[in-house]
Amino acid sequence: MYKYQQIAQSLLKMFTDGTYAPGALLPDQEQLAKQFHTTRITIRKAIQLLIVEGVVYSKRGAGTFLRKDYQPSPQNEISPIDKPLGTTATKPGHQVTSKILGFTARMPNEREKDALVICPTDPVYVIDRVRYVDQKLFSYEHTIMPTAVMPITEDILHGSIYAALRAHGISIAGSHRTVYAIKATATDVKAIGAKRNDPVLVIQQVSYTIEGEPFEFSESHFPYQTASVTADVELDPRQPAK
Repeated sequence: MYKYQQIAQSLLKMFTDGTYAPGALLPDQEQLAKQFHTTRITIRKAIQLLIVEGVVYSKRGAGTFLRKDYQPSPQNEISPIDKPLGTTATKPGHQVTSKILGFTARMPNEREKDALVICPTDPVYVIDRVRYVDQKLFSYEHTIMPTAVMPITEDILHGSIYAALRAHGISIAGSHRTVYAIKATATDVKAIGAKRNDPVLVIQQVSYTIEGEPFEFSESHFPYQTASVTADVELDPRQPAK
């Protein structure tokens, strides 16, 4: 295990033993580097790992905070499927197209505000679209994104939002995902052709920039006939077998 991973685990223990309360401001990176006898670069990597796991978040000019809604749970652990590459990048060599079902802007609701760590008066884009791979239906996406991140147009929505973000100079660090199943809703019936109450795979995610700022809160719905989840599990050979 690398040094930054050990530090991330040590910080996690502090978050669960009461050393830091939900919403608490963490010491700055220089203080943490002294505390753990390491470099600021190593601390930065540990913090980024915790950001991607949905444990902490950073605000420019304010510092890094433990999320108020953080609850340690094995169902919310990050895994290799939590890479926010998007459909276009995960399907190289294939034609990826989009059908826009809705594109508006409004103020965030309470859930969106908390997930994106924004104010009630910060407007967000509301994006609904169906993705196709090689002209075959792939998924339905419902995305909430602060308008302050970058200007979004319908031309961008017909292509790759993540590619547009990178072209805009935004570096993506990772995402925190929860994977679960639901019964098909009326929207799923319309968007992906599911039958009412059919099983639908849902991937909910909050994605972060490399600075640790959430820029996307989304749900992707996949029809059960073509949905699957693959994750790689790596074991540390130095750990004793149980």
